[in-house]
Amino acid sequence: MEKQELKPAGIFKYFAEICQVPRPSKKEEKMIAYLKAFGAKHNLETKVDEAGNVLIKKKATKGKENLQTVVLQSHIDMVCEKNADVAHDFLTDPIETEIDGEWLKAKGTTLGADNGIGVATELAVLADNSIEHGPLECLFTVDEETGLSGAFALQEGFMNADILLNLDSEDEGELYIGCAGGIDSVAEFTYKEVEIPTDHFFCKVTVKGLKGGHSGGDIHLGRGNANKVLNRFLNQMQNCYQKRFYLCEINGGNLRNAIPREAYAVFAVPEKAKHDVRTALNIFIAEVENELSVVEPDLKLVLESETPRAKAIDQDTTARLILALYACPHGVFSMSQDIPGLVETSTNLASVKMKPENIIRIETSQRSSILSSRDDMANTVRAVFTLAKASISSGDGYPGWKPNPHSPILEVAAASYKRLFGVEAQVKAIHAGLECGLFLDKYPSLDMISFGPTMTGVHSPDERLHIPSVDKFWIHLLDVLANIPEKR
Repeated sequence: MEKQELKPAGIFKYFAEICQVPRPSKKEEKMIAYLKAFGAKHNLETKVDEAGNVLIKKKATKGKENLQTVVLQSHIDMVCEKNADVAHDFLTDPIETEIDGEWLKAKGTTLGADNGIGVATELAVLADNSIEHGPLECLFTVDEETGLSGAFALQEGFMNADILLNLDSEDEGELYIGCAGGIDSVAEFTYKEVEIPTDHFFCKVTVKGLKGGHSGGDIHLGRGNANKVLNRFLNQMQNCYQKRFYLCEINGGNLRNAIPREAYAVFAVPEKAKHDVRTALNIFIAEVENELSVVEPDLKLVLESETPRAKAIDQDTTARLILALYACPHGVFSMSQDIPGLVETSTNLASVKMKPENIIRIETSQRSSILSSRDDMANTVRAVFTLAKASISSGDGYPGWKPNPHSPILEVAAASYKRLFGVEAQVKAIHAGLECGLFLDKYPSLDMISFGPTMTGVHSPDERLHIPSVDKFWIHLLDVLANIPEKR
């Protein structure tokens, strides 16, 4: 299959164009300009709010003027993750795509189908005048991946719709009617630099090859967390060499909503212990590989000699940091008692970074479909770092979206799917965060569902888009648009 043969042609045409436009979270200026130019080219009313959210309107096709107004919604930013051996600048370089059987993927980076395929779908609908629909608005929000700030900033009256179709789900044939809320918790350690004795061996330990993934949609899969794996070995070294162990550098993970795939640390131990470190790591590798053999078959831990460093993190801070990272929870905390198979509450130990002015910053995120449980999980993380004498702060968080199993648009979409494909669509809630909860705050009368084509490995370089599912999603969406109820 060649790229020009991909169907639906309209969606894949616009997705290919979007892949040429850099759009990291908080850096969406080029994408906003692209959308404005698109609106002007097609003579469509286009407006941009102060946050950068874009709304493009299209009049109803003839005979459909009395249908309820629908807003199609996607976010324009993408998670920017790449493999360590890939040279790619997300601020300037296009996403290079390739076809692997029935899947579309990128070359060593995230694909950006989350949520670029939703954006491309909206553009395809706007550009095609043969599609039947009622009054239509297409909303493109900014900065969904790093704080939902576009949805937070959306003002009442910016859009004027009765129904919202969120195109940011990742399993074709599934209709989502609810999502978790979330909050970020950030801890910071301030350290002093100390000199390292000359009789020390310097080495670098790297954890790589993990699958990573979305901290909402993939958290239940039991995948390894590179920060936790690395810190477990550092704790072993700390316990073994105590005051003769020096941590020089630590770095792991990137984004709050991605399970960390890679991490590394540079440390020093007494020169005479270098062979013992290798032996200890070999034993540790065997243990971790055995534990994660099913979910992480490509896990690698690499030990390399490192150029001697003059300074290290002071040992008191090192000890508190390692113990806090060891104690900090990660993964699923509880499952829903109302919806079988749905994760209710979880937490992600997302990143560990050394910052200017001798700061080590740890970013975590907590999710739950119950507000009090979300806050309880955040307080658990706060307690760990408070005991370790770190400073800790939390963001404002974002609300969940309470499921409405009696939603009129859900009935339309479910009936459409059964009529088109002969099987029932699955109705679900999702543990990942969607912008829908924030939309309901501003537009409480909106009737909403979320759906989309099938994707795997989102928020990681393993991200893949299932090509045949895009065609089914497109057929379903067009049928839903043609069968929207009339205005009340």
